[in-house]
Amino acid sequence: MILASQSPRRIELMRDAGYDITVRPADIDESPHPDEAPFALVERLARMKAAAAHAAAGGDTVVAADTVVVLDDAILGKPADEMDARRMLRALSGRTHQVATGVCIMRGDSISSFVEVTDVTFYELADEEIAAYVASGEPMDKAGAYGIQGSRGRMLVKRIDGDFYNVVGLPIARLVRALEH
Repeated sequence: MILASQSPRRIELMRDAGYDITVRPADIDESPHPDEAPFALVERLARMKAAAAHAAAGGDTVVAADTVVVLDDAILGKPADEMDARRMLRALSGRTHQVATGVCIMRGDSISSFVEVTDVTFYELADEEIAAYVASGEPMDKAGAYGIQGSRGRMLVKRIDGDFYNVVGLPIARLVRALEH
């Protein structure tokens, strides 16, 4: 099986689920189309990544995914710098946002995809808490400037409604069910 991602979290989740995977990240243009909704974007990008990796897969099953953090219909990507991380964390403070992962599976001529959405609610965050978290470096390579699996990031989250592993970056239980059918 080919995993069209170099995300350490996705690799770990696939291997922990018992899959023997070859990591083959796909290099695609991830720019959103004008007026493209965030959930449509992640599904389109997952399909594009799968198609790019499928061309060299030699008949192997390909799994691809793309995850975004969405607040008020706006995508919060990876922070550009510490100031951007602080801005994102202030915006998320005390609020509920969505994490959406588009997943695509390609087997031969068969293509299937889905989008998993999880609601995440943050505690109210004090400026000192945000500054300490940003100074730790943990949020700097994470969409939305946090990682729920991180030793510090998990302390920001008051509640999740949905799949925890979707917030990590791959809704593994739903993916496994899709692969079995």
